[in-house]
Amino acid sequence: MPTMTEEVYTTETETLIAPECHKAGILNRFVARIIDLMIAAALSKLLYPVGFFAGLTYLLIADGFFDGRSLGKKLINLRTVKSTGELCTYKESILRNLTVAAGYLFFFIPYVGWLFTLAIFVVEALVIIGNEKGLRIGDELAKTIVIENSQ
Repeated sequence: MPTMTEEVYTTETETLIAPECHKAGILNRFVARIIDLMIAAALSKLLYPVGFFAGLTYLLIADGFFDGRSLGKKLINLRTVKSTGELCTYKESILRNLTVAAGYLFFFIPYVGWLFTLAIFVVEALVIIGNEKGLRIGDELAKTIVIENSQ
């Protein structure tokens, strides 16, 4: 698995030097995303009628939680960082998850929306596989990368 050397900032004043940060594997990223999608789906059903927006909000800002870790990433032990090594903020989280949010929005349209959502996720997966750095479209937009958490 390719490695890279970068600084990971834990706060604005304190830094943690991670000598080897391994980029996250595709399967781990997939499992973390499925967990996040299940959380968004649960929010959309449990908090009716505002649940739809709760799920959408969670998908957009989830990578800003827990120092760059959504709940799915926290469970799988992954972290999202900026290409500069700083932790992912809510701004980068929203940018990197716009494509996922689009899929979430279209999913509620029967048949055509489901196909469009599937197409979005298939394209994202193919981009991750085809990119040597393992970046998807959202990562390119937000200038972020998903790494294995070294802590």
